Amino acid sequence: MDKIQSLKLVCFSPTGTTRTVIQSIALGTGFKSLELIDITNPNTRKQSLQTAKNELLIVGVPVYMGRVPSIATEWLQTIKADNTLVVCVVVYGNRTYDNALLELKDILVKSGCKPIAGAAYIGEHSFSTNETPIAEGRPDTSDLNHAELFGRKITEKLRLELSNNQVSDIQLSGNYPYGGVTELWSEDFITINQECVNCGICAKNCPVGAIDIENIKLINIETCITCCACIKNCPQNARTMKAGLVKDASIRLNKLYWERKEPVSFL
Repeated sequence: MDKIQSLKLVCFSPTGTTRTVIQSIALGTGFKSLELIDITNPNTRKQSLQTAKNELLIVGVPVYMGRVPSIATEWLQTIKADNTLVVCVVVYGNRTYDNALLELKDILVKSGCKPIAGAAYIGEHSFSTNETPIAEGRPDTSDLNHAELFGRKITEKLRLELSNNQVSDIQLSGNYPYGGVTELWSEDFITINQECVNCGICAKNCPVGAIDIENIKLINIETCITCCACIKNCPQNARTMKAGLVKDASIRLNKLYWERKEPVSFL
Protein backbone atom coordinates (compact mmCIF):
# COMPACT_ATOMS: atom_id res chain seq x y z
CA MET A 1 0.00 0.00 0.00
CA ASP A 2 3.00 2.25 -0.40
CA LYS A 3 1.26 4.08 -3.24
CA ILE A 4 -1.66 5.19 -1.07
CA GLN A 5 -0.45 7.74 1.46
CA SER A 6 -3.64 9.01 3.11
CA LEU A 7 -7.32 8.34 3.61
CA LYS A 8 -10.18 10.81 3.33
CA LEU A 9 -13.66 10.04 4.69
CA VAL A 10 -16.60 11.93 3.19
CA CYS A 11 -20.09 11.62 4.56
CA PHE A 12 -23.51 13.20 4.70
CA SER A 13 -24.95 11.97 7.99
CA PRO A 14 -27.67 14.03 9.73
CA THR A 15 -28.32 11.42 12.44
CA GLY A 16 -24.78 10.01 12.61
CA THR A 17 -25.36 6.47 11.33
CA THR A 18 -23.51 6.88 8.02
CA ARG A 19 -20.58 8.59 9.75
CA THR A 20 -20.33 5.72 12.25
CA VAL A 21 -20.25 3.13 9.47
CA ILE A 22 -17.50 4.73 7.39
CA GLN A 23 -15.40 5.38 10.49
CA SER A 24 -15.55 1.66 11.28
CA ILE A 25 -14.52 0.84 7.71
CA ALA A 26 -11.63 3.29 8.08
CA LEU A 27 -10.60 1.59 11.33
CA GLY A 28 -10.36 -1.70 9.49
CA THR A 29 -8.13 -0.28 6.76
CA GLY A 30 -5.44 0.49 9.32
CA PHE A 31 -4.63 3.91 7.90
CA LYS A 32 -3.08 6.23 10.48
CA SER A 33 -3.37 9.38 8.36
CA LEU A 34 -7.00 10.21 7.72
CA GLU A 35 -9.30 13.20 7.42
CA LEU A 36 -13.06 13.33 8.00
CA ILE A 37 -15.05 15.65 5.75
CA ASP A 38 -18.61 15.74 7.08
CA ILE A 39 -20.71 17.57 4.50
CA THR A 40 -23.73 17.48 6.81
CA ASN A 41 -22.44 20.85 7.99
CA PRO A 42 -23.56 23.58 5.54
CA ASN A 43 -20.26 25.43 5.99
CA THR A 44 -18.31 22.34 4.90
CA ARG A 45 -20.38 22.17 1.72
CA LYS A 46 -19.18 25.66 0.79
CA GLN A 47 -15.77 24.20 -0.04
CA SER A 48 -15.11 21.68 -2.80
CA LEU A 49 -12.71 18.77 -2.53
CA GLN A 50 -9.68 18.06 -4.68
CA THR A 51 -8.02 14.67 -4.38
CA ALA A 52 -4.90 13.02 -5.76
CA LYS A 53 -3.88 9.58 -7.05
CA ASN A 54 -2.07 8.72 -3.82
CA GLU A 55 -5.21 9.08 -1.69
CA LEU A 56 -8.07 6.73 -0.90
CA LEU A 57 -11.60 8.05 -0.49
CA ILE A 58 -14.42 6.42 1.46
CA VAL A 59 -17.69 8.18 0.61
CA GLY A 60 -20.83 7.43 2.58
CA VAL A 61 -24.38 8.74 2.09
CA PRO A 62 -27.81 7.77 3.42
CA VAL A 63 -30.49 6.49 1.06
CA TYR A 64 -33.45 8.88 0.78
CA MET A 65 -36.46 7.28 -0.91
CA GLY A 66 -34.22 5.01 -2.96
CA ARG A 67 -31.81 7.70 -4.10
CA VAL A 68 -28.67 9.56 -3.10
CA PRO A 69 -29.94 12.74 -1.40
CA SER A 70 -29.83 15.62 -3.87
CA ILE A 71 -28.09 17.84 -1.31
CA ALA A 72 -25.22 15.32 -1.19
CA THR A 73 -25.23 14.82 -4.96
CA GLU A 74 -24.77 18.54 -5.60
CA TRP A 75 -21.61 18.64 -3.47
CA LEU A 76 -20.20 15.31 -4.68
CA GLN A 77 -20.43 16.55 -8.26
CA THR A 78 -17.98 19.34 -7.40
CA ILE A 79 -15.21 16.91 -6.38
CA LYS A 80 -12.13 17.22 -8.55
CA ALA A 81 -10.35 13.87 -8.46
CA ASP A 82 -7.32 12.61 -10.35
CA ASN A 83 -8.32 8.96 -10.80
CA THR A 84 -8.58 8.74 -7.00
CA LEU A 85 -9.54 5.31 -5.67
CA VAL A 86 -12.88 5.39 -3.87
CA VAL A 87 -15.05 3.11 -1.74
CA CYS A 88 -18.80 3.75 -2.21
CA VAL A 89 -21.03 3.26 0.83
CA VAL A 90 -24.77 3.76 1.30
CA VAL A 91 -26.76 3.40 4.51
CA TYR A 92 -30.48 2.66 4.45
CA GLY A 93 -33.23 2.24 7.02
CA ASN A 94 -33.99 -1.48 6.54
CA ARG A 95 -36.35 -1.02 3.57
CA THR A 96 -34.08 -1.24 0.51
CA TYR A 97 -31.17 0.68 -0.94
CA ASP A 98 -32.70 0.33 -4.42
CA ASN A 99 -30.20 1.70 -6.98
CA ALA A 100 -28.57 4.28 -4.69
CA LEU A 101 -25.23 2.45 -4.56
CA LEU A 102 -25.00 2.38 -8.33
CA GLU A 103 -26.02 6.04 -8.45
CA LEU A 104 -23.30 6.97 -5.96
CA LYS A 105 -20.71 5.14 -8.04
CA ASP A 106 -21.78 6.95 -11.19
CA ILE A 107 -21.63 10.35 -9.47
CA LEU A 108 -18.11 9.69 -8.23
CA VAL A 109 -16.88 8.34 -11.57
CA LYS A 110 -18.03 11.57 -13.24
CA SER A 111 -16.02 13.49 -10.62
CA GLY A 112 -12.85 11.64 -11.61
CA CYS A 113 -12.82 8.84 -9.04
CA LYS A 114 -12.15 5.13 -9.61
CA PRO A 115 -14.46 2.92 -7.49
CA ILE A 116 -12.72 -0.18 -6.11
CA ALA A 117 -15.28 -1.38 -3.52
CA GLY A 118 -18.82 -0.73 -2.38
CA ALA A 119 -21.20 -1.63 0.41
CA ALA A 120 -24.72 -1.09 1.72
CA TYR A 121 -25.29 -0.96 5.48
CA ILE A 122 -28.36 -0.58 7.65
CA GLY A 123 -28.87 2.36 9.99
CA GLU A 124 -31.76 3.27 12.24
CA HIS A 125 -34.34 4.91 10.01
CA SER A 126 -34.69 8.64 10.50
CA PHE A 127 -38.45 8.10 10.96
CA SER A 128 -37.89 5.53 13.72
CA THR A 129 -39.47 6.37 17.07
CA ASN A 130 -39.91 4.58 20.40
CA GLU A 131 -43.47 3.71 19.37
CA THR A 132 -42.58 2.68 15.81
CA PRO A 133 -38.95 1.48 15.79
CA ILE A 134 -37.35 0.87 12.40
CA ALA A 135 -33.90 -0.78 12.49
CA GLU A 136 -33.57 0.57 16.02
CA GLY A 137 -30.01 0.86 17.33
CA ARG A 138 -28.33 0.14 14.04
CA PRO A 139 -25.59 0.07 13.04
CA ASP A 140 -25.05 -2.32 15.95
CA THR A 141 -21.99 -4.29 17.02
CA SER A 142 -22.51 -6.89 14.29
CA ASP A 143 -22.76 -4.18 11.61
CA LEU A 144 -19.65 -2.39 12.82
CA ASN A 145 -17.68 -5.64 12.98
CA HIS A 146 -18.72 -6.27 9.38
CA ALA A 147 -17.60 -2.75 8.45
CA GLU A 148 -14.22 -3.17 10.09
CA LEU A 149 -13.69 -6.51 8.33
CA PHE A 150 -14.70 -4.85 5.05
CA GLY A 151 -12.00 -2.25 5.70
CA ARG A 152 -9.41 -4.98 6.16
CA LYS A 153 -10.50 -6.62 2.91
CA ILE A 154 -10.12 -3.30 1.10
CA THR A 155 -6.57 -3.02 2.43
CA GLU A 156 -5.77 -6.53 1.24
CA LYS A 157 -7.19 -5.84 -2.22
CA LEU A 158 -5.09 -2.71 -2.52
CA ARG A 159 -1.97 -4.49 -1.30
CA LEU A 160 -2.32 -7.26 -3.87
CA GLU A 161 -3.43 -5.16 -6.82
CA LEU A 162 -1.22 -2.12 -6.33
CA SER A 163 1.83 -4.39 -6.27
CA ASN A 164 0.86 -5.36 -9.82
CA ASN A 165 0.05 -1.76 -10.76
CA GLN A 166 -3.48 -2.86 -11.62
CA VAL A 167 -6.53 -2.06 -9.50
CA SER A 168 -9.66 -3.73 -10.80
CA ASP A 169 -12.97 -1.93 -11.27
CA ILE A 170 -15.99 -2.95 -9.21
CA GLN A 171 -19.43 -4.04 -10.32
CA LEU A 172 -22.16 -2.84 -7.96
CA SER A 173 -25.77 -3.95 -7.79
CA GLY A 174 -28.41 -1.72 -9.35
CA ASN A 175 -30.33 -0.96 -12.48
CA TYR A 176 -31.10 1.93 -14.82
CA PRO A 177 -33.04 4.13 -14.62
CA TYR A 178 -32.40 4.73 -10.93
CA GLY A 179 -36.08 5.25 -10.12
CA GLY A 180 -36.89 6.22 -6.56
CA VAL A 181 -38.03 9.68 -5.57
CA THR A 182 -35.87 12.80 -5.78
CA GLU A 183 -38.52 15.25 -4.56
CA LEU A 184 -38.81 15.25 -0.77
CA TRP A 185 -41.93 16.16 1.16
CA SER A 186 -42.61 19.71 2.25
CA GLU A 187 -44.39 18.72 5.41
CA ASP A 188 -45.09 20.42 8.73
CA PHE A 189 -44.47 17.29 10.80
CA ILE A 190 -42.72 18.42 14.01
CA THR A 191 -44.36 19.36 17.27
CA ILE A 192 -42.43 20.99 20.13
CA ASN A 193 -43.49 20.44 23.73
CA GLN A 194 -42.93 22.39 26.94
CA GLU A 195 -39.66 20.55 27.65
CA CYS A 196 -37.91 22.75 25.07
CA VAL A 197 -35.32 25.03 26.72
CA ASN A 198 -34.35 26.91 23.54
CA CYS A 199 -30.80 25.53 23.68
CA GLY A 200 -30.50 25.86 19.89
CA ILE A 201 -28.91 22.45 19.34
CA CYS A 202 -31.61 21.62 16.79
CA ALA A 203 -30.82 24.70 14.72
CA LYS A 204 -27.06 24.13 14.94
CA ASN A 205 -27.41 20.52 13.77
CA CYS A 206 -29.86 21.14 10.94
CA PRO A 207 -27.99 20.30 7.71
CA VAL A 208 -30.00 22.78 5.65
CA GLY A 209 -30.53 25.65 8.10
CA ALA A 210 -34.30 25.12 8.16
CA ILE A 211 -34.64 26.09 11.84
CA ASP A 212 -34.48 29.73 12.89
CA ILE A 213 -31.63 30.09 15.40
CA GLU A 214 -33.40 33.05 17.03
CA ASN A 215 -36.73 31.24 17.32
CA ILE A 216 -36.29 27.47 17.10
CA LYS A 217 -40.05 26.94 16.80
CA LEU A 218 -39.89 28.44 13.31
CA ILE A 219 -39.18 25.76 10.71
CA ASN A 220 -38.94 26.42 6.98
CA ILE A 221 -40.80 23.39 5.64
CA GLU A 222 -39.75 24.22 2.07
CA THR A 223 -36.10 23.87 3.10
CA CYS A 224 -36.52 20.95 5.53
CA ILE A 225 -35.41 17.57 4.16
CA THR A 226 -37.25 15.51 6.85
CA CYS A 227 -33.96 14.04 8.08
CA CYS A 228 -35.21 14.23 11.69
CA ALA A 229 -31.79 15.30 12.97
CA CYS A 230 -33.48 17.90 15.16
CA ILE A 231 -35.67 15.23 16.76
CA LYS A 232 -32.84 12.75 17.28
CA ASN A 233 -30.38 15.33 18.64
CA CYS A 234 -32.70 17.13 21.08
CA PRO A 235 -31.30 16.55 24.60
CA GLN A 236 -34.73 17.24 26.14
CA ASN A 237 -36.70 15.00 23.74
CA ALA A 238 -38.83 18.09 23.16
CA ARG A 239 -39.37 17.54 19.44
CA THR A 240 -41.61 14.75 18.17
CA MET A 241 -43.62 13.85 15.08
CA LYS A 242 -47.18 15.05 14.77
CA ALA A 243 -49.90 13.26 12.81
CA GLY A 244 -49.39 13.45 9.06
CA LEU A 245 -47.40 11.99 6.16
CA VAL A 246 -44.16 11.41 8.09
CA LYS A 247 -45.88 9.81 11.08
CA ASP A 248 -47.91 7.60 8.74
CA ALA A 249 -44.71 6.58 6.95
CA SER A 250 -43.10 5.70 10.28
CA ILE A 251 -46.02 3.43 11.17
CA ARG A 252 -46.01 1.81 7.73
CA LEU A 253 -42.25 1.17 7.71
CA ASN A 254 -42.44 -0.31 11.21
CA LYS A 255 -45.08 -2.79 10.08
CA LEU A 256 -43.57 -3.73 6.72
CA TYR A 257 -39.82 -3.77 7.37
CA TRP A 258 -39.38 -5.31 10.80
CA GLU A 259 -37.31 -8.28 9.60
CA ARG A 260 -33.58 -7.73 10.07
CA LYS A 261 -31.50 -7.15 6.97
CA GLU A 262 -27.73 -7.56 6.82
CA PRO A 263 -24.96 -5.51 5.20
CA VAL A 264 -23.69 -6.42 1.77
CA SER A 265 -20.30 -5.59 0.31
CA PHE A 266 -18.74 -5.71 -3.15
CA LEU A 267 -15.05 -6.23 -3.79
